[in-house]
Amino acid sequence: MSLLIFRATLVRALLGAALLTTMACTPVQVLTHSVSQNETRVPAGRYDLDHDHCSITFDVDHFKYSRFTMRFDRKQGQLDWNEGGLEKSTAAITIDAASIDTNVPLLDKMVKSASMLDVTRYPEIRFVSTRFERTGESRGTLTGDLTIHGVTQPVTLDVTFNGFARDPLTKKDTLGFSADGRFSRAKFGLSTWYPAVGDDIHVRIQAEFGRTPAGG
Repeated sequence: MSLLIFRATLVRALLGAALLTTMACTPVQVLTHSVSQNETRVPAGRYDLDHDHCSITFDVDHFKYSRFTMRFDRKQGQLDWNEGGLEKSTAAITIDAASIDTNVPLLDKMVKSASMLDVTRYPEIRFVSTRFERTGESRGTLTGDLTIHGVTQPVTLDVTFNGFARDPLTKKDTLGFSADGRFSRAKFGLSTWYPAVGDDIHVRIQAEFGRTPAGG
């Protein structure tokens, strides 16, 4: 009986050691992970928006007390990266207008209604880039056509290319960006509740784009 117990204990110990070794590999890879802002190292091709690692938030003045913050939860998009880097590349993002989340259920309904976004008639918000102008290393201004509520207007974002690398978890070639910009909601026909709710919209974006490399 003691021999059987010894063997069982040994097997459990070996299995436990193997499990710990497997679990340890990923954290070590993540801890030693680094990215490059060298745009020439990025392979040309189409990169899809990683919706699990993308945030689109915006804030607006509320009675001069604060900047009330909201977000959109559902979005998709792609980045066409070309040789020449940021100046030669383009991006297009589509947002589900009904996915707005103000953290106040009643306000969600009001913003989605015909008096504001009217998501039944205009279910999508879309941004398509048209021009990039470099302002520094790995950064610049990205201008594009923004469509909200059926109205299209040019909007400019300050964009930073955070870096490129093979993602240690997904094994995909991955690019990361930060973006920040402002626009007038009145220009899109969204003047409801003004001036209690301000006209100036401040948008902030964090986004990752990835693609499976050839032969990956």
